Amino acid sequence: MPFLDWVNKNQAVQASNQVPYHLLQHQNTYGDAAAARENLLIQGDNLQALKALLPFYTGKVKCIFIDPPYNTQSAFEHYDDKLEHSQWLSMMYPRLVLLRELLAEDGSIWVTLDDREAHYFKVMMDEVFGRNNFVANVVWQKRTSPDNRLRLGAAHDHIIVFGKYPQIHQTFNQLAINDNRKKDFKNPDNDPRGVWASTDFTGQTGHATPSQFYTIISPNGTKHPPPDGRCWAISEDNFKKLLDDNRVWFGANGNARPRLKRFISEMEGQNSWSWWSNEDVGHNQESKKEVNELFGADNPFDTPKPERLLQRIIQLSTNENDLILDSFLGSGTTAAVAHKMNRRYIGIEMGEHAVTHCIPRLQKVIEGEQGGISKAVNWTGGGGFSFFTLGAPVFDAEGHITPEVRFNDLAAYIWWLETKSPYKNGGAKPAKNTPFIGECDGVAYYLLYNGILGDRRPNGGNVLTSNVLAHCLEAHPHAGKKVIFGEASRLGVARLLDNHIEFKQIPYELHDRV
Repeated sequence: MPFLDWVNKNQAVQASNQVPYHLLQHQNTYGDAAAARENLLIQGDNLQALKALLPFYTGKVKCIFIDPPYNTQSAFEHYDDKLEHSQWLSMMYPRLVLLRELLAEDGSIWVTLDDREAHYFKVMMDEVFGRNNFVANVVWQKRTSPDNRLRLGAAHDHIIVFGKYPQIHQTFNQLAINDNRKKDFKNPDNDPRGVWASTDFTGQTGHATPSQFYTIISPNGTKHPPPDGRCWAISEDNFKKLLDDNRVWFGANGNARPRLKRFISEMEGQNSWSWWSNEDVGHNQESKKEVNELFGADNPFDTPKPERLLQRIIQLSTNENDLILDSFLGSGTTAAVAHKMNRRYIGIEMGEHAVTHCIPRLQKVIEGEQGGISKAVNWTGGGGFSFFTLGAPVFDAEGHITPEVRFNDLAAYIWWLETKSPYKNGGAKPAKNTPFIGECDGVAYYLLYNGILGDRRPNGGNVLTSNVLAHCLEAHPHAGKKVIFGEASRLGVARLLDNHIEFKQIPYELHDRV
């Protein structure tokens, strides 16, 4: 399968591995403290922030929504949206690599773009996520009227959807039956089960069995073989059961080709399709009004997304308490909608409007603001979020661990490097003064760092000796393989082998794997 190529692609492919791993620095908590631990707003470069999230959230994000710069050859105050094509691709590629690592196996990623980059982006996503994992190209009608500046003006944006396996769309939720769809349900035969709509009763012949080819006789005697190139959707025996249950409709005159009756009372909802009208999910004017009401008419966001659009995506792809990530948070719409819909969320924004716009917006959500989807989801306020900035890198320019790094910081990083699983859910949180950080696939992991055994001298407790080994095994006895990280080992090779120990020296065997 051919892949997209561009200037400096090789550097872009390696960028996710080469970006320094930073700490996340907690700055403040807003609203309910317990709820705030589940919702993160991060200010900083999103490539570095995504890397910082890996030790804690690898494989945990159920839905990723991003609205990256469109590369439209115009300049915004807070976003440089005038990137040369190859630069834009190089900017996006490493971020997609990290986003894929964060995405859950049953998760999906939704990306809004316009015609300028959407088709190139689709090919790049084929490479990063796998072509077979493409779900859909949703077309969103973003305008309410033609653009009179152009003879052929764009009325839509693309929403490119991928997952981690081809059948991910089968896990999507159905949507509530809207008023327009309800108009299709009638009851012309006064069926006691209520209103219904008729659906096609034929299928494609490619996977048909001989039992799906038969002639149906209507009440007035008209014979109906399957249409040319088609078959009936079910076998004749199953059809007779539906007929006996009055679930087949032959039209008002009783001679039309048979169709199945679907009762609205038996439907949990309706499936979505890839055309989303502005009537259903909002438009640019609606989103602009929402943001203006929050921040005033002089706000810097020219192309925010309406809350209803995010509501549709979140409805389809997640359930309550699932985790949502937006690494181009902008004015904070994704986080605001996720908050109102009782989802957990992580939002990343580089600019100052993380403070000037995102924080105030989420504070208003906590207070119960009634704009956007609030009334539709019966939002009355509550919850909380935590605000973080990017802290120091784990390693300085010489490859040494920076002084700001504490035991738990390094333990999380090591756990992720070794297991590729999130630390706070996959590894046992270290007890006080214990070097044991977790066990995975029969391997126990220990870290000798930061005077974890109580000795605060530079090398105190950070060097593997017989006494330190005894402390490790006291903290977590383990007969199988043990991986111990420390500054040095005083045990000989034979002793290490006898105790099934693999010793890894820090910082060298960590820095080389960043």
